Amino acid sequence: MTTLRQLEYLVTVVDTGSFTRAAELLHVTQPALSHQVRALERSVGGTLLERLPRAVRLTPMGRAVLPHARAALADAERLRTAARLAAGLDCGELELATVYSVSLGILPPVLRAWRREHPQVRIRLREYAHNDELRAAMAAGQADVAVGTPPPDWEGPIRELGVEEFVLALPAEDAEGGEGGEADRRAVPLAELAERPWVHYAPGNGLAELVDGVCAEAGFRPRAAVRTEQTAAAPLLAAAGLGPALVPANIVPPGFDGLVRRPEPPVRRPLVAYTRTRPDPLTAAFVDLLARQACLLPPHVSALLGASRD
Repeated sequence: MTTLRQLEYLVTVVDTGSFTRAAELLHVTQPALSHQVRALERSVGGTLLERLPRAVRLTPMGRAVLPHARAALADAERLRTAARLAAGLDCGELELATVYSVSLGILPPVLRAWRREHPQVRIRLREYAHNDELRAAMAAGQADVAVGTPPPDWEGPIRELGVEEFVLALPAEDAEGGEGGEADRRAVPLAELAERPWVHYAPGNGLAELVDGVCAEAGFRPRAAVRTEQTAAAPLLAAAGLGPALVPANIVPPGFDGLVRRPEPPVRRPLVAYTRTRPDPLTAAFVDLLARQACLLPPHVSALLGASRD
């Protein structure tokens, strides 16, 4: 039985003029390539290639078969293209919703990888300050997929992405007077920061509730030196000396000139991708890529944390 793979091998040998070069191009061994070409010849009932000392030449039967081999391969490629277009993997638009911290942290490298794989698919990004707003928007049909914390009482599919870690961003001068080495990289008990003014988030930002909650568990209410609506501004304001900030680890920028420390107790939250119904092929492809590519603790932040442990 003739296969598309055998036809591809025949065409590649003819185009390169060599079994050796064809095998390299197809990433197979030369014996395996020769075996498949002989199998094709048995299938069609005659010799297709004349193997000369320094070249390969088509036989009359080979010249008759070659146009049909090329046509079969072209038809197969058109079939694959039509299937991908019907599934929306090579065109169309994906509506993505998330919260500010996720769009700043894990999404940029994922969207870069998606763009490489699906350059014709447009992304429409909707950002929200609070996970409750994100859930409401998703429930109202304003996006194909949402990325955030697990939505309460959600009846649609949910895909776990991992656990997002929070770190403390501090001014560089906090290291002055330290003991050096691992002692300077220890986890910082939140209670030690009770008397400090904090870089806090504006009330509409969902991270404001998170900071208030973890500080309350540590026995104090954080006093705000400044409140910011821009999540990305928090670590920068902390590095500028306005006070400590509790931030998602994945929003700390490369080249950050402040200190990064783990809080004690550790602060983490799960992240998921969720849809209203079973995702279509385009959405499913994006969620699969997100699950593979999402980096919840970037290497440059891990290096800043150094020897510190939970």
